[in-house]
Amino acid sequence: MISALRGTVLSVAGGTAVIDVGGVGFAVAVTARHALTLRTGTETTLLTSLIVREDSLSLFGFPDQESLDIFTLLTGVTGVGPKSALGVLSELAPSDVATAVAREDDSAFRKVSGIGPKTAKLIVLQLTGKIAARAVEFTEAPSGPPPHVRANVERALVGLGWPERSASSALEQALETASPLEAADVQSLLRLALAILGPSPKSGDAR
Repeated sequence: MISALRGTVLSVAGGTAVIDVGGVGFAVAVTARHALTLRTGTETTLLTSLIVREDSLSLFGFPDQESLDIFTLLTGVTGVGPKSALGVLSELAPSDVATAVAREDDSAFRKVSGIGPKTAKLIVLQLTGKIAARAVEFTEAPSGPPPHVRANVERALVGLGWPERSASSALEQALETASPLEAADVQSLLRLALAILGPSPKSGDAR
């Protein structure tokens, strides 16, 4: 079982990141938001889920334990395969998934490509008890972001064109309003920071 990879990012394209670990390139499926935090030539650590099929072995990678846990729960829902589960996490942060389930809001899942009304209802129905237990664990986590979460968010913002100072300032402002769950999630923090920064800066502009 491959549960984690640490190595150099060789490439990121089409929802797949290739990670060089000791000279071996592993193709790992990632969400679009996660892909934004990965830069070619830099070192990264991914928590992974290995999906074994009769004719294939597929790796799915995540920036944090919360995302991996939600992915695992989603793939346990009837009718939700690993690609659909990854699609959910491309649209919704782990905290958003927990909130949607808690509110019995299946419309949040119907917005995901490949998730129909029946499957959306099954996600809410089958995860209600499980997601509540996980949400408690998430909110009991330290309020500050783990170092790798902060680094990934800042790297993504710089990669999108903002100076390091602006990226760091926006991240600090985002942390002031973030819940404990959001503070531990790369996608949630990135979304909050982007809302603070506004439109992407034009090439050559400085903030």
